Amino acid sequence: MKKSMKDFALAYQKLGFSVLPISRKSKEPMIKFRDKGPMTAEEIERFWSNNPNANIALRTDKFFVIDIDLHGVNGFESMKRWSGLQYITPTLQAKTASGGKHLFYFKREDSTLGQNIGMLPGVDLKAHPNNYVLVAPSATDKGQYEWDLEKSAEGGTITTASKELVQAIKALSKHSELDNIRFNRKRDRGEKSRTAEIFEMIATGFGGEGGRNDALASFAGGLLLRGVDDEYVYELAKIANNNGVDPLSEAEVKRTVESMIETDRRGD
Repeated sequence: MKKSMKDFALAYQKLGFSVLPISRKSKEPMIKFRDKGPMTAEEIERFWSNNPNANIALRTDKFFVIDIDLHGVNGFESMKRWSGLQYITPTLQAKTASGGKHLFYFKREDSTLGQNIGMLPGVDLKAHPNNYVLVAPSATDKGQYEWDLEKSAEGGTITTASKELVQAIKALSKHSELDNIRFNRKRDRGEKSRTAEIFEMIATGFGGEGGRNDALASFAGGLLLRGVDDEYVYELAKIANNNGVDPLSEAEVKRTVESMIETDRRGD
């Protein structure tokens, strides 16, 4: 008998993962989950009984994922050029629906690792407890997610990241590039320019729930008004969102930025 999505979701939960139901169309979570505990077996049973085709995602609370993509920039080529590649040890791997790859590593107890969207061109680090990744046998209009057991560690196990890998990833952090920059600001009138506010938003994010979408739209519009190329508007929006206390989902960031770009092109 073929296993159902509910069977897979329950199996992931039994292994200790925090399971999320994801819409097949939007890739958005179908429940509120931010800063909440994981779904219980009973909740999973009830939800997937009512939504049997919902995709499955796992929250990146106990592990992080190196997400290698092929959208626009070939993330595999970026990985080949990265000095930290030598610290990539065998672990569980997955093939994404779009032809990319997910590398799963358990987080270390002796160090923290922040999320880094755009850690390399075409490569994201997903590590925030409120972030998530789709897993097999989830499917989108681009294809299906599959475990790549042939290239994974023996038994398809997730291994713990080495200290060297964590340090190599931290060295790529966008924060490190800004930490040593010091501004001697002279404010004759005590007024902060809109450009300054945009720069600060890159470091602080879009605030808490309720105003994040408006702040993101204003941020993207401000960059477009200043002549920033479309692709860089999206990359900067991802970085700013990642630095916020309560980040929006990647899908929401992409949708909002694309809407602002379309508006800018129309000249509205």
